[in-house]
Amino acid sequence: MSEPTEGSVRQESRNWLEANWDPDLSLVEWRNRLVDSGWGAPTWPVAWHGRGLSDPLGRVVEAEMDRIGAVGVARTGIRNLAAATILVHGTDMHKEKFLRRILTGEDTWCQLFSEPGCGSDLAGATTRADFRGNKWIVNGQKVWTTSAHHAQYGLLLARTDWDAPKHQGLSFFIIDIEQPGVDVQPLRQMNGHASFNQVFFTDAEIAPEFILSETGNGWAVATTTLMHERRGADSLRRYAKASNRPGRVYEEEAAEIAIQLEPYKWYPQRAGRVDLVIERAKATGAFDDPAVRQEIAKLLTLSRAAEWTARRARAMQDRGGPQGPEGSLGKLAASNVARMAARVHTLIAGADAMLAGPDGALDGVIAEVLVSVPAVSIAGGTDEIQKNIISERVLKMPKEPRSDTKGPFRDVPRNTVG
Repeated sequence: MSEPTEGSVRQESRNWLEANWDPDLSLVEWRNRLVDSGWGAPTWPVAWHGRGLSDPLGRVVEAEMDRIGAVGVARTGIRNLAAATILVHGTDMHKEKFLRRILTGEDTWCQLFSEPGCGSDLAGATTRADFRGNKWIVNGQKVWTTSAHHAQYGLLLARTDWDAPKHQGLSFFIIDIEQPGVDVQPLRQMNGHASFNQVFFTDAEIAPEFILSETGNGWAVATTTLMHERRGADSLRRYAKASNRPGRVYEEEAAEIAIQLEPYKWYPQRAGRVDLVIERAKATGAFDDPAVRQEIAKLLTLSRAAEWTARRARAMQDRGGPQGPEGSLGKLAASNVARMAARVHTLIAGADAMLAGPDGALDGVIAEVLVSVPAVSIAGGTDEIQKNIISERVLKMPKEPRSDTKGPFRDVPRNTVG
């Protein structure tokens, strides 16, 4: 069989779409048809609903879908991370059970990593999973869990061996969020939104086949999930664009997107709203201040450099390179851009930047920027974690001295809550 080319992929996918696209199907009916064809996830393996194409050829298929206005498979939210992790570490049973329903959007997911006592030091997790009888029993608490209140399944990092060193006593599970023993409680943030949850586990059960990889190898699996998260933070939302075209499939997709985007509606403010800076400076007259103009120039320079770094990382992936520490560079750059943007917005708006609601700048949007930006430096691994990764894996600097990685985890001093 000849190797696929841009032309052959474009023509074959176009022929299939023109023969099969029907906006009056239900969303799940259409996506099942799409999944069966392999065009919904063309870069996935042929054995698992894909066509094994490269990323550039996958974008050719996306362009054909856009051309005809066809709705794609579900690719928003944590389901992307779940799919990426299962494709690498899952068994055939995991792939058979979960991947299709991720693509059709029938199941939604959350990521159960952070805990009150360990912050970004995920390897310090104390939520425990003990094997009793013929199942794992989970007890503990997770926090900052996005969309847990919408999820059917969670990616769970839990401690299974307290006598092993810190990073070796963790295991990675798929857990049913809707079962007894799992309690999801919303958290209200200082910007007024409630995107996150606390999740409490009280004797929640997991069948032994729902562990990913081997017992005690959970840190390696979690690293896969984290690399995809840092690299693709924005891609969690970039496919969430509802269409106002007529047709059942569009209406059902819009309803799905509304639910999916609800936790992320403040994320543009979290990123600093660089897009508003020049408009605001001109509207307020601050654009005539040389000092403000200089700060705007610094911000736009940093923002463009961060964007180009992200493009370089995507280009590496297009050439078949593995996910690497480039994601940490991008995330750290995003934190710096957001903080600088908040500072420039404050220079432009002055005291009005602190006013929320209709009395504030841009009806309070600037105030929301100021109280949302700090989250960028924390979510998905703190700036300090990203700096450690960059120093050790990119710059090849000596690792920081650690006193908590070699002995039994039960002897490691740790934070306590309550």
